[in-house]
Amino acid sequence: MSELLERIENGVAWLTLNRPERRNAMSRPMLAALVSALTRLAADDEVRVVVLTGAGGAFCAGGDVKRMAETAEAEAAKSSERRATELRQVMEASRWLHEMGKPTIAALPGPAAGAGLSLALACDMRIAARTAVMTTAFAKVALSGDFGGSWFLTQLVGPAKARELYLTAELLDMAAAEKLGLVNRVVDAEALEAQTRMTAETLARGPALTYAAIKRNMNLAQTGTLSEVMDLEAIQHTRCSESADHREAAQAFVEKRAPRFIGR
Repeated sequence: MSELLERIENGVAWLTLNRPERRNAMSRPMLAALVSALTRLAADDEVRVVVLTGAGGAFCAGGDVKRMAETAEAEAAKSSERRATELRQVMEASRWLHEMGKPTIAALPGPAAGAGLSLALACDMRIAARTAVMTTAFAKVALSGDFGGSWFLTQLVGPAKARELYLTAELLDMAAAEKLGLVNRVVDAEALEAQTRMTAETLARGPALTYAAIKRNMNLAQTGTLSEVMDLEAIQHTRCSESADHREAAQAFVEKRAPRFIGR
């Protein structure tokens, strides 16, 4: 059984973490497949949006703690440097979700914990079932955190709240998560797929070149100075103004019709 399912429909790539018997806890094959898929999809012009979700009513429980216990002896035989290098390689999944020039959406049917939460936070948007929950979880298993979660959470809720959530590993329901700005939309569980599909396919019909520019601007805004962001905005805005999509949007505005974007 494949631990990562993939399908492409109407310009949207759907990636499903598929270890439902373990609440989609991460395995090496799953993570290797995820990094490979994201690398490929980022370069596929036919794919306009990427959705990440989980099978069996969960999003991702993070690291497979049971597997960690089973393989502790074998892992201990490796050097710390080798183990850190191997971990860093699969953590590229978070970077791809955050940096690829396409909108990324996490659809949360259920729990997102530990590194699973990190993957969700790496996406541009999060749509969650009302019954889902979130937790950093790491401190409860005496781990400090990976997959960029400390960075993403700090960006989203600020350093004080991020530190609290990491230190306490508090379990958040979706009312609390929405109040903190961790999710963009909360829906009934049975409406999750339809809502995610509507959002993703609406974005897929949009100006792909412009979305890539917006993501570059927003990503720099998290770390750069105002002057650096304004310099990049000037360059990106000018390039977008020269695009076929901008000309089409302007003509559609004049003709009072919906634009037909081609991503160029």
